[in-house]
Amino acid sequence: MRFSLSYVKDYFAKNKYKNIFIWVVEIILVILLAAGVSYFFCKSIVVQEGSMEPTLKAGDRVLVNSAVYKLSSPKRGDVIVHRTSRNDKSSLHIKRIIGLPGETVQIRDGKIFVDGKRYKEAKNFSKIKNPGMAENSIKLGNGEYFVLGDNRNSSEDSRHIDVGNIKTKNIIGRLWFIISPKNRLGILKN
Repeated sequence: MRFSLSYVKDYFAKNKYKNIFIWVVEIILVILLAAGVSYFFCKSIVVQEGSMEPTLKAGDRVLVNSAVYKLSSPKRGDVIVHRTSRNDKSSLHIKRIIGLPGETVQIRDGKIFVDGKRYKEAKNFSKIKNPGMAENSIKLGNGEYFVLGDNRNSSEDSRHIDVGNIKTKNIIGRLWFIISPKNRLGILKN
């Protein structure tokens, strides 16, 4: 069998509609896949407050993975985006998870204790000057998380009555990537 340009032309002429249909289906699938990835892994938000310094600075643009907690539970140390209520119009906040459901959290002498044991953090954060409600032990209920800002002395977080414990249903997702400014571009390390 000889391979020639006329053979290719004849083949495509005969299968023209089939090929067009296959291309259309492939294009639609690629668009749907891109939209899905973008929706679940590439929600972009701008950090509005300095409560997560030095990890994140006001003005940083970050990507949120909103699918991760549909497949698993939040973990201690995760940097999350949450709302203080279920209302979609309430503002977004960024904090670090310290306490998990069922645990007891307390802040004594500027240090964090989880279930009575001193919590040792991977990073060196400032000693906490205001323990707020966590001066007394806080027992986390089912689906509740205790969160703190990394800028421990300039953050409204679970220590404050107007924020309190964060419920699973109010967690939007986990931060995973800093996209700007360019000098901070990269994966967010917990």
